[in-house]
Amino acid sequence: MLGDGEDTPSRYELLSMVKKHSTLLGKSTEVDDATDVEMDGHFWYDMLDLYFIRGRESRGRQDDDLVFFVKKMGTEGYGFNDNMQGVSPYFVRRWAPKLESLISDNSEVDWRRSFYLNLIAHTSFSVTVAICSHQALRNHQAGPNTRLSPIYKVVKTVYASASRVNFHLDSKKEVETTPAYPDICFAVDDFDSTFDAVVLTEKDHCYCVLLNAHGGAAFPCERESPDSSSNSVSPVEVDTSSGKTKNSKLTLFSGFVSYQMVREAYDAGKSRFGSLLSLGHSPGKTDKLYMKGPGGRGEVEVAVSGVADQSQQDFGPFSPVTSKRGFGIGSIVRKAASVASVAAKHAYAAAAASTSSDEEMVPLKCCLMAVSLPWEHIAYDLLFKGSPPVNL
Repeated sequence: MLGDGEDTPSRYELLSMVKKHSTLLGKSTEVDDATDVEMDGHFWYDMLDLYFIRGRESRGRQDDDLVFFVKKMGTEGYGFNDNMQGVSPYFVRRWAPKLESLISDNSEVDWRRSFYLNLIAHTSFSVTVAICSHQALRNHQAGPNTRLSPIYKVVKTVYASASRVNFHLDSKKEVETTPAYPDICFAVDDFDSTFDAVVLTEKDHCYCVLLNAHGGAAFPCERESPDSSSNSVSPVEVDTSSGKTKNSKLTLFSGFVSYQMVREAYDAGKSRFGSLLSLGHSPGKTDKLYMKGPGGRGEVEVAVSGVADQSQQDFGPFSPVTSKRGFGIGSIVRKAASVASVAAKHAYAAAAASTSSDEEMVPLKCCLMAVSLPWEHIAYDLLFKGSPPVNL
């Protein structure tokens, strides 16, 4: 596309070209209405090369140094059969100044899908987990621009991955990593397996999950200086093709389940809520809940368990072991256990205060395990979604 001495277009300019040739995203067919350019592997090869290899931002190594390549599908696809043989539908290479040095055989790569996968993988995401009242959610649904006021929330950075990590719920140990593509999974980097526990203690409580995109490759600046050290954008950009404002944060998934939904599944071991919620319960064990997004797009996996009442537990005497500074290790353990006991007491007290005489209120703990979405839905939203993000 460019000679060796020519300057590469900015990512903003390249992304405008990509949008013009992305009409097939989210469609089930790739034949009808397909333009020659949209299905031209040479076009997408050049786009990936200019956007992630030779571009100013890539040369400055502001992105992750991994480049993802999706394999072409065979006559029977690359899903079930290939995975059964241990062949992943994609592969990864470390960044290099020239694209041809990363690939030995260009014919095995689906360049169109590879561009979109890299666009997703090099974008910044965060997940918000919150407790909101049912009334607050109803008010928000009546006026989507109304900001939600959560009772509690935690926000953490997550990373898009074409692989899925499976965990043992009891031991919290990773058991395997398997290809997830064409779904994209979002993993958290700064803790072992699950989000901070969120405890529902009232009937009006709802467990809410949001996935937002807010920076990185999918959010290039309109004008970028050659020595720019930031790929961030202002809170509001102007789409020059339409004159409309474009949000610098996009909500890709939003969903919630009420306390009653979680409680009924927890008690019965099965759910009558169909695709929204599916949970198998075994006494004394942590179980899973699956939450679908609007329109059935995407899935959230949540570990659900009861909160043990530790208020009557005896934590035993202090340990005789002391540190050189004179602090008893046993006292630290005892204090931590006492804090857990107090937290359990508060949870049960809050539950009891909101419970009618004919129904026992059980505090239920929810921990986020995984968020996954089909890659085409993510790519489409990153390029075209114009609705404002959910404010929480």
